Amino acid sequence: MTNIANPANTIDIIKKYDFNFQKKFGQNFLIDTHVLDKICQASGLGKNDLAIEIGPGIGTLTEALCERAGFVVAIEIDDKLIPILEETLSSKDNFKLIHGDALKVDYLSLLAEHKEFSSIKIVANLPYYITTPILMDLLEKRLPLKSITVMVQKEVALRMKAAPGTKDYGALTLAVQYYSDPAIVQEVPPHCFIPRPNVSSAVIHLSLHEKTPVSVQNPALLFKTIKFSFMQRRKTLVNALSSGFHIEKKDLQAMLGSLSYPENVRGETLSLADFALIADGIEELQKKS
Repeated sequence: MTNIANPANTIDIIKKYDFNFQKKFGQNFLIDTHVLDKICQASGLGKNDLAIEIGPGIGTLTEALCERAGFVVAIEIDDKLIPILEETLSSKDNFKLIHGDALKVDYLSLLAEHKEFSSIKIVANLPYYITTPILMDLLEKRLPLKSITVMVQKEVALRMKAAPGTKDYGALTLAVQYYSDPAIVQEVPPHCFIPRPNVSSAVIHLSLHEKTPVSVQNPALLFKTIKFSFMQRRKTLVNALSSGFHIEKKDLQAMLGSLSYPENVRGETLSLADFALIADGIEELQKKS
């Protein structure tokens, strides 16, 4: 059982350091031990794992991670939280604190310092204002991660897990599912945090694919195709891709027809496998032009 997560202890730490929450950093500290346990269980952390945490706050989740993982590296951007973390986690000998921006950390160098761990997992209560940039940065770097288990805004979790044809389905869905298999672990109401956020949250676990689920000639072109397809959801795929790639509509219609897609098909109805086929078709059209 962790101690920092106890609401009274969290308040005592905040008062002791006269800490003021920074809206620009999206700071909401978790004060529910049951949710902490759910996060740790979902991550599957063990003593052979290196855990990387982004945005540790005052060390609530960090403390729990240190009890389970072989080693924990926490990355914190807020200057005012550094002395708090150095005190709250002073008894942990399997912990390292990095003061910096998670989007600027050299993860390969960091991992090289901990070669003794064969399994690397990201576990974090992510700042909501920067959730998507951080997740996509970690996924696109193709780091040797086993999994990512994070607290995010509920709306974002639903988008990552969405299926074709649903209102939550979009470019983020496809990008996340290209790199991983997402599973929502638990919804978390606002009262589980200090201060209370204005939205509900959710813990989501991303199990990283060893091999991408679709084969595509040009992954960068695949993501461009997805991006253009969802920029204006009400447009047909032909119109969206014609505008984005500057390809003649008749050529796109012929290409889609050869793949058995109707002329009025929209991106929101297509799967990742569909987009891979279409991206390869666009690649061939571009070679001919």
